Amino acid sequence: MSVRLLLQLLVLVQAAAAGAIAWAAWRVFGLPPAAALALAAAAVVLVRLLISANNFMMSMRAASPTPGEFRLSAAARARLFGEEFRASMLQSSWIMPRARPCRRLFPGSPHPPVLLLHGYGCNSGYWAYLLPLLEAAQISHAALDLEPLGAPIDDYVPAVARAVDALCLDAGAPQVAIVAHSMGGLVARAYLRAYGAARVARVITLGTPHHGTSLAAMGPGANAGQMRRARQGEAPESDWLRRLAASETPATRALVTSIYTHHDNIIAPQTSSVLPGANNIAFGGVGHVALGSNPRILSCVLHELVRNSSGQ
Repeated sequence: MSVRLLLQLLVLVQAAAAGAIAWAAWRVFGLPPAAALALAAAAVVLVRLLISANNFMMSMRAASPTPGEFRLSAAARARLFGEEFRASMLQSSWIMPRARPCRRLFPGSPHPPVLLLHGYGCNSGYWAYLLPLLEAAQISHAALDLEPLGAPIDDYVPAVARAVDALCLDAGAPQVAIVAHSMGGLVARAYLRAYGAARVARVITLGTPHHGTSLAAMGPGANAGQMRRARQGEAPESDWLRRLAASETPATRALVTSIYTHHDNIIAPQTSSVLPGANNIAFGGVGHVALGSNPRILSCVLHELVRNSSGQ
């Protein structure tokens, strides 16, 4: 089952639940239709709020220490939660259920074309906020759907290789830049292990669990297992992550820019996104899903893409 179909079913389940609540509020408890509908919508939103809050709570249990300059006030924490909840609701209930893989070419662009790789449980719709910025900068780009949902990470690599070759050919460029969210960053590193870096100018990862995340234990699928972080007293990374790290040279690591947030609510500990030998850029006050829509993060991504092609 594709993520698109899964999310469409989730939307239908939420709509059916809201309909049942509204019907009961109207026919059983005698509420006016408008009030019954408002109550039903509030109930669905409340459940989604609780799910989001639970993610933050679970990530806090395994959190890495937050540096002083990234500690948040109560108001900033409220903004963090609100932005992450909004991003999650829009992505899972509106953008990704309707998204399709896309590509856009700008012949003669001075910038390397960009291949976009989404994370676990997402699809190409995750990049809805970055795509207009790439178009405005006239950067050729393509976004893949990594399927099936629970496949081993290495199973996605052949599709990435085909996309890299096609994008280089169609854009008339010798190399691509890869921008990848969460698991997508591990897919990009797995591609480099299998095919080398000849076709890759830069890899920019957003909230990627380079050393695993404790919350992966909650996810089904072989890929979730590869991203798990072991309990205290054991080697923290999975065997797959350790083998991936052992395969990389300093030159490979130097291609990577890892952008991460000290308040990631899915990657815990948050410093799992720090990749030795890479260019690591830390932010605060941003959640995991919101990395794809937060203006500060998107500005940083564009800066890195332009710096890569302009020699800054």
